[in-house]
This record gives sequence, C-alpha cells and structure tokens, in this order.
Amino acid sequence: MVDKPSGLLTIPGRTPELQDCLWNRLKEVFAPQEVFLVHRLDRDTSGLICFALSREAQSGLGKLFEKRKVRKEYIAEVEGALTPSEGLIEAPLRKDWSRFDAPVYIVCHERGKRSLTRYETLHRGATRSQVRLFPETGRSHQLRVHMAHQGCPIVGDPIYGHGRGPGELKLFSVFLSFLHPLTQQRVDVRLENPPFRNEPKKSS
Repeated sequence: MVDKPSGLLTIPGRTPELQDCLWNRLKEVFAPQEVFLVHRLDRDTSGLICFALSREAQSGLGKLFEKRKVRKEYIAEVEGALTPSEGLIEAPLRKDWSRFDAPVYIVCHERGKRSLTRYETLHRGATRSQVRLFPETGRSHQLRVHMAHQGCPIVGDPIYGHGRGPGELKLFSVFLSFLHPLTQQRVDVRLENPPFRNEPKKSS
C-alpha cells in the first residue's frame, strides 16, 4: 500500500514530461524487484493505492477489484451540502466524446455504464461539507462526476468544479479492505493521517 500525493500520475503518460509517476518511482525504490500495477487513482486524487510485488499477486488482486470485492472508502470536501445527507447515487456514466481537452465523463441515464456511489455527510458547513464516499462500482472519475451531478462538486476539481490546476482536489482514498488472494488473510489498511483527522459528528 502506498500513500499517493495529489498531482502525481499513477502511471506514465504518453509524452516525455509525463514520465514521472508513482509507478516509476516505486520501481526505482524496489529495484531489482519488479513492481506490478493493480489499479489506479486519478492524478489529482491522493491517498491509498495498492501495488503488487509478484505477477501472481497482481493477477489475484486485479480479479478482486474487477469483481468488486475490495471495499474502498474516500473522504472528500464538497461545495454546498448533499440532500439528503446520506444515500445512494445511481447515475450511469458515459464518455463525453465532444471534448478533447480532458478525459471528461458525463452522467447519462440512458446509455451510460451502471455506476453506484454510497455517501454520508460527516460535517455540513456554511459553504462546504465533508463527506465519506463508498464507490460500489469503479468507473473513471465516478466520485467526481457523481458529486458534481448532485450539485456539490468536489472542492478543487479542475474538470467538474472550480479548481485551477493539479494538487487542489480535495478527494482522498483513506481505506482499502480485501481478502489477500494468496494467503486468504483479511487486509484492512486505513490512512494513518487522513485529511480530516478530527472529524465532527455527522450532521443530520
């Protein structure tokens, strides 16, 4: 498990200036041992991400993610307040092929892929709220689009909200839980220093 900073790619991009990424950094640290990709986080998302140190582990972990047998939890700061304060967002996602400046996805109820996000409000402020997010599917940009679709874009989101650049997105992967595919032991990893360590009681 690795705590990825915001603004760093998980894997290298296509151009020379996008070769610095978490995966390449880990391969340098663990050399000559190989490091294998299991899943990804958006460049602007920070927090827990899982890599494997063998092809066997990579295959087993990949199947767990594919079959949605990994429990994932995020904390986000959003603009405004979600109504109701907790619930399930079921809004299919579809790529917006009309844009070429960024990998934008839009909510499309008729032709999109099934996408589910459970959420609960941790704290409701005057202009912003802290929420806990549980993605039950793993679509690209799912949490970011679902929050924007509810009228509460994630603070600092440069694509779906009002952010201005990398490193501003207030979206953090804070918990991963699964049965290890090789040992069958339960693995529960929670970020030791999550962004909202002193969480207020949940608001109604």
